[in-house]
Amino acid sequence: MLVASLTAGLLVGTFGVSSAAAEKVYVESEFAPLKRVVLTQTEVVLGKNTEKYVDENAKVPEITDKYMAEWANERENLKRILEKYGVEVQRPRLLTEYEKMLGNVEGGYTEASGISNFFARDPFITIGNHIIECSFFSLYRRLEVLPIRPILQKEAEESGCYYVSIPQADISNGNDSTVGPFLEGGDVLVYGKTVFVGNSGRATNHAGIVWLRNYLGHFGYNVVEVKMDKDILHLDCILSFPRDGLMIVCEDAMPEGLPEELKSWDKILVTKDEAQALATNGLPIDDHTYITDIAFKDTVGKELERRGIHVEYIDYKLSRFAGGAFRCSTQPLLRE
Repeated sequence: MLVASLTAGLLVGTFGVSSAAAEKVYVESEFAPLKRVVLTQTEVVLGKNTEKYVDENAKVPEITDKYMAEWANERENLKRILEKYGVEVQRPRLLTEYEKMLGNVEGGYTEASGISNFFARDPFITIGNHIIECSFFSLYRRLEVLPIRPILQKEAEESGCYYVSIPQADISNGNDSTVGPFLEGGDVLVYGKTVFVGNSGRATNHAGIVWLRNYLGHFGYNVVEVKMDKDILHLDCILSFPRDGLMIVCEDAMPEGLPEELKSWDKILVTKDEAQALATNGLPIDDHTYITDIAFKDTVGKELERRGIHVEYIDYKLSRFAGGAFRCSTQPLLRE
């Protein structure tokens, strides 16, 4: 599940502006109507040292043709549900043979850790009319944006949105340096001009949050750091916003408690075990429609339905087994 190639440097400003009318790139919030989205592919090449570098909450699957076909079918089922609601779905390109070869090269960024193309949330973020390429804490994922980049370049060129990249991680003292800055899409939840960013010490770090705060501050955004337990990978593993004023949350994983901005919200509570199973990693289509796993029908699903939200259920166990669910599989380009 792991990656290889070079990250972008700092690309500050607009990538380009089309003279013709262009489709907008804009994300207002987690629950604004979803209109255009990047949905991941389902590719993984295991390397000699994969086990050393994978996230401890994910499992290294036994890669068989049947397993991969069933896994890809989960993503196709998600695509069908999205298109049922009129969402335009874009897919990253497939891995090149060169990229697959790099996944087994000793040394450099890869350390023979493998390569993946099966989650779209973390390599980039869309906040307002800003596309931001990210920087991974985990060595094996630091080049994972490459299969998605052609989409981002085209979107930026045609819309004239801001297209930037956080500086690449400092590896001057070795590949395992924790200096960063690190910023991963699963840690970022958008709520209008307020952006919540998780920090557990395993993905996004404080340096990444400072960079994002300094950048977005020029555009009137408030970036709120959310401390998490060290066994949580991303903020969307413990927090979801199905609609304004309603959250699905595992408060037990927030050592400093909820941010002040969220304390008055209605809560659907999940346990730490449910959070580890990705009960909060659903995907709002809008503020009255939500996608989650059939495994959570009698818990999260029941509570959402009781509050008047229609729930679409998909069996997504193979994706969850690999460490990510519906939000992890997608990154919006247009929500407004």
